[in-house]
Amino acid sequence: MNYDWAASLGIILLFAGFAVVFAAVVMAALGGGRVKGGGVVLIGPFPIVFGSDAKTAKILMYLALALILVFIVLSFLLPFAFSWWRSF
Repeated sequence: MNYDWAASLGIILLFAGFAVVFAAVVMAALGGGRVKGGGVVLIGPFPIVFGSDAKTAKILMYLALALILVFIVLSFLLPFAFSWWRSF
């Protein structure tokens, strides 16, 4: 199978992320408002959450937990969804 589309999608998402960060920096610089931010680093199933305030960190923790649950559900369901493929 040819998975060139997946590589292209990854590159497009990478550039879209850079564009969003660049736009946020420009808007913060021009607006002069307070900037809140944070991030989540997933190392396996263990999230490392950081944020500029407690509300942002709490939202990101819920997002990290949701992503972990989606990953766990997909890792159990996808092998069964494609079990018919192994019969060929």
